[in-house]
Amino acid sequence: MKVLTVVGARPQFIKAAPVSKALWEAGHHEYLVHTGQHYDYGMSQVFFDELGIPEPDANLAVGSGPHGWQTARMLEGIERRLLEERPDWVLVYGDTNSTLAGALAACKLHVPLGHIEAGLRSFNREMPEEHNRVLTDHCSDLLFCPTQTAVANLSREGISVGVHLVGDTMYDAVLQFAEVARRRSTILEDLGLAPKGYLLATVHRPLNTDNPVNLRSILSALEEIDEPVVFPVHPRTRQRIAELGDDVRASARHHVRMIEPLGYLDMLSLEQQARLILTDSGGMQKEAYFFGIPCITLRAETEWVETVDAGWNVLVGANKDEIVRCARVDTPPGSPPAAFGSGRASQEIVHELS
Repeated sequence: MKVLTVVGARPQFIKAAPVSKALWEAGHHEYLVHTGQHYDYGMSQVFFDELGIPEPDANLAVGSGPHGWQTARMLEGIERRLLEERPDWVLVYGDTNSTLAGALAACKLHVPLGHIEAGLRSFNREMPEEHNRVLTDHCSDLLFCPTQTAVANLSREGISVGVHLVGDTMYDAVLQFAEVARRRSTILEDLGLAPKGYLLATVHRPLNTDNPVNLRSILSALEEIDEPVVFPVHPRTRQRIAELGDDVRASARHHVRMIEPLGYLDMLSLEQQARLILTDSGGMQKEAYFFGIPCITLRAETEWVETVDAGWNVLVGANKDEIVRCARVDTPPGSPPAAFGSGRASQEIVHELS
């Protein structure tokens, strides 16, 4: 069996790593297409290096740009590889423009399509990711859902054929790499941090980075929290912060440590040892949950409702007062209940493809 896998952004590299391993262990051939949506070393290559993902068979090197232009360039490149490689399946991950381009290319050429992380819904149509995931689900032949909630979302949209509850491949990845991160990462020592002695923050979604009011409010909240905050800054976010002016940049120089983006192992190490995580990233919400770290989500909604229902995640949007107030809340008692599968999602996906 030949599988053509489309990835393009750092969360997809993490989700794809355990599936690539499972495909190889089952004796199947994977042809990996990297769209180049994330393209510099800190956002792309370091993940391939750390996760042991083979070098891409094709790198489209599309880079950043307007949604229509970017998706069209990806669609063109993926279509060409599909015609050349004639795979049995196309696999796409998540909800980026790379996901949508891969889905459309497969659908137009009648190549069977599998969507990993199917069925997620924020119910916020202002998010470009919501359109990408909905359209991809309705193009797909096999829909691999991480949670029962995702299965229910698809059922409400009339999708029941080809739906499989397999669990979350990000959970597979955490189980594979958390101990590796503990052994190999020196990021806490490098930054002079004590376990549970800091907060970890990330901001990258357009609803926050492209809205100066939201971005100022979040930065102001981080400054008001009277604890060290480690803030790996996405390149696009760094550009938007610079556009806000010198007063914001100067304010963020105190206990808020604005650092360059980190590789997967360093981020896993920081997540495991943080007292609290603040993020607008879906992946980090889950990783916080996996590690039993309280999370404040800098959005008004989440696809990962299980984390909120269990009391380990709270939705605050960009409200400064709510961010500061929730940052003072103690860790919930006990451990988060299991909600994302057994850690064998990748093997189940390969079994269904075979």
